[in-house]
Amino acid sequence: MPAVKDSMRGLAVFISDIRNCKSKEAEEKRINKELANIRSKFKGDKALDGYQKKKYVCKLLFIFLLGNDIDFGHMEAVNLLNSNKYTEKQIGYLFISVLISENNELMRLVQQNLKNDLASRNPVHVNLALECIANIGSKEMAEMFAPEIPKLLVMGDAGDTVKQSAALCLLKLFRTAPEMVPIGDWTSRVIHLLNDQHMGVVTAAVSLIEALVKRNPDDFKGCVSLSISRLARIVTSSYTDLQDYTYYFVPAPWLSVKLLRLLQNYPPPEDTTVRNRLAECLETILNKAVEPPKSKKVQHSNAKNAVLFEAISLIIHMDSDPSLLVRACSQLGQFLSNRETNLRYLALESMCLLATSEFSHDAVKRHQETVVTALKSERDVSVRQRAVDLLYAMCDRSNAEEIVGEMLTYLETADYSIRGELVLKIAILAEKYASDYTWYVDTILNLIRLAGDFVSEEVWYRAYAAKTVFEALEAPACHENMVKVGGYILGEFGNLIAGDARSSPSTQFQLLHGKFHLCSPPTRALLLSAYIKLVNLFPEIREDIIAVLESDANLRNSNVEIQQRASEYLSLARNSTQDVLATVLEEMPPFPERESSILAQLRKKKPAVEDAIRVRARKAAAEAGRQLRPHLPLAVARGVKLQGDIAGAESNTDSDLLGLDFGGSAPAAAAGGGGAGGGSVDLLSSILDVGVSSSSSSSAAPSAASGASAQRKTVVVGAGASGSIVGEENWHKFVCKNSGVLYENDILQVGVKCDYQQSSGRIVVYYGNKTPAPLAQFASVINLPDSSLTNQLGIQVKPVGDRVGASEQVNESSEMDSATFFQHWKQLSQPEQECQKIFQAKFPMDAETTKTKILGFGFSLLSNIDSNPANFVGAGIVQTKSGNIGSLFRLEPNQQAQMYRLTVHSIKPGVSKRLCELLETQI
Repeated sequence: MPAVKDSMRGLAVFISDIRNCKSKEAEEKRINKELANIRSKFKGDKALDGYQKKKYVCKLLFIFLLGNDIDFGHMEAVNLLNSNKYTEKQIGYLFISVLISENNELMRLVQQNLKNDLASRNPVHVNLALECIANIGSKEMAEMFAPEIPKLLVMGDAGDTVKQSAALCLLKLFRTAPEMVPIGDWTSRVIHLLNDQHMGVVTAAVSLIEALVKRNPDDFKGCVSLSISRLARIVTSSYTDLQDYTYYFVPAPWLSVKLLRLLQNYPPPEDTTVRNRLAECLETILNKAVEPPKSKKVQHSNAKNAVLFEAISLIIHMDSDPSLLVRACSQLGQFLSNRETNLRYLALESMCLLATSEFSHDAVKRHQETVVTALKSERDVSVRQRAVDLLYAMCDRSNAEEIVGEMLTYLETADYSIRGELVLKIAILAEKYASDYTWYVDTILNLIRLAGDFVSEEVWYRAYAAKTVFEALEAPACHENMVKVGGYILGEFGNLIAGDARSSPSTQFQLLHGKFHLCSPPTRALLLSAYIKLVNLFPEIREDIIAVLESDANLRNSNVEIQQRASEYLSLARNSTQDVLATVLEEMPPFPERESSILAQLRKKKPAVEDAIRVRARKAAAEAGRQLRPHLPLAVARGVKLQGDIAGAESNTDSDLLGLDFGGSAPAAAAGGGGAGGGSVDLLSSILDVGVSSSSSSSAAPSAASGASAQRKTVVVGAGASGSIVGEENWHKFVCKNSGVLYENDILQVGVKCDYQQSSGRIVVYYGNKTPAPLAQFASVINLPDSSLTNQLGIQVKPVGDRVGASEQVNESSEMDSATFFQHWKQLSQPEQECQKIFQAKFPMDAETTKTKILGFGFSLLSNIDSNPANFVGAGIVQTKSGNIGSLFRLEPNQQAQMYRLTVHSIKPGVSKRLCELLETQI
């Protein structure tokens, strides 16, 4: 672009005046004066020259960027497009890109000017038109100009800047409307831009080709050899050869990364010469990574590492050169102990993919001890999660017990944000690499003991050790999942331990029935199925079980599933002979091998890694002549007929008996969800919800990954706590209201009601039992954060009953007239007393809804204060123990831009900022 020396002194003076304004009112007054002046110039003086039009259009653009509406001047901006001067045409296009919408009636004139400039012989005009098209980037623009822009891209006499702008403009239109970009003869010619002498053209062309390749890879196969050739020239050159494109002694790092990514869209080259040249390039990159740094600045290491990690990604994608894979693993291992958190994270993530390769799997296993140390000592939860992923990926038969043991140890203190996924990984590894049943059963039971809330149906169905379960059920405190496991196993295999006097038939039944009243309806339904199984195994306790089945608590239960099972099982127990019972309730037969449903759950969370692991496992299985995992004759199934209905699923011979997703069938219904009733709710899965919602977050770890949510039986209430079952929006809604439901599921409803009197407040938490039966042994615990905030607020916890009556709502507001308001407003104009924010509206901009939220917040709305009736003006008092803090606010909505400008003035420094932040979350 040509150098321009045009100061536009009038614009500079106007900007200086705005910056020197002492208050918002003074700024608005100056802006209104300028708008009036510009309007009069446009309407009255018809002899404005290009410079004056440009100056006034610039002022309008600046005023718009300050957050004000501009409803005139658009035609003047369009007229600037007809100018032959670069600066005037540039300002015209800039104004159009920012202020004129796609549906504006002036867009037809703009499009005509764009066509004229694209056909111009002046490359500056062509560039300005291409930039405007890309900035607007609408579907209409794509439809009109997408067929024309490729011609500029491959035109022989087009300048380098035009080719560069054309490539980037076409990329923007392709991303907006890919169907509008025609694929024709130009596609084969655009590939040759990779050989262009101008590095800027090559960089832009690579970005365009990479996007096009994802849509039509076969049309761009020729780019592979050209990309390798260009990459070889970059990596073998010194930083002095490409001075204009060298970044902190690293030659063209951005172009190198783009070329490496482009090559990952294709398999390794078939041509031996091309493949060897690519291997040499990758070796050169690996060699340069271990050279002493040429600069101590972080930009140098960042650029070098960016190229290195992308090269390693390409090595993993090719998966054909063992030496390169092992070298890549070795260099990644050095990053595991790097003090930079981001490098440790990237190293763990890349090694997860390396572990899936048969060539580098053993090399990755050498770093097992380092990864375990990272799992125990790493401060960032996202890095710990990657460490878990890597341990899972590197696990095989030789180290399965050690890795599973480390994972179980970590599970005791693991963040709630990764517990659900960690439980799935442990269960999969235990099932896949079980060397004997004892280790497998102990692992699953430990899993339930340590993280029962996160153990899904598919996991607990795999625990099949009657003696171990019986001993576990004897514990005073027993998790409901353990009761489900015990009910199933004792119903199927209780006869195996009945010879021991300590586990006689009567003792087994009493042990199970002792937990019956503490369980949710789905678990009770499962236990009834276990009881009828016991009738078949132990005829001597038939009468005891019949007495339970015919009790009103079961036959007349409000839960349809329990009522139906009790009725049908009672009829079966009374009227059937022992031969009929033995046939109907016989032990479940083994079922065919198939893919694990918990593995399918994990694949949904990490599809790329899991698919890669499956490929490696199948390769290994094919070589060894065996199946993917050892056959564990775990006799359990759901559906088919009554002996398989311990969980009560519907009869269906094609059903997924264990939720293992075999043959493409859908996972089986949750326990207790079948039968003719079909209406019972799986309350346990609504609490555990593994695989449906992510696990809860941990505020202690500084990671973006800590924002996930999960459902737990324990409701954690507190700003610093992991409110997993209470979404962020549930907390925020209490900023503008004093009562409401905090959490609700099929069993429990938790509500909050607050009332405030001056500097004192009371928060009442109430619990509602939604089940027909009482909640036994129910208790609530309030944990106060151990921080200075607790002492400042003077929090006192008062124990109350299970239900607390509602209290009245009190808002502390303030009333005043216009004169009083502006008097206080000006008095509170010090920088530390004022806070102003301009932000996008998070909700529909409805005046009544906004008014309700402001009143709920505690402010009073003052009428006839602001000259603009659409604005909200109000006042309020923050009452504390040490005194009252007066606050004023002004909220200015901009319907066209869907934005707000909020200004808060407060007597005490810091209060206005906090009030501003809270109000922003609500509107």
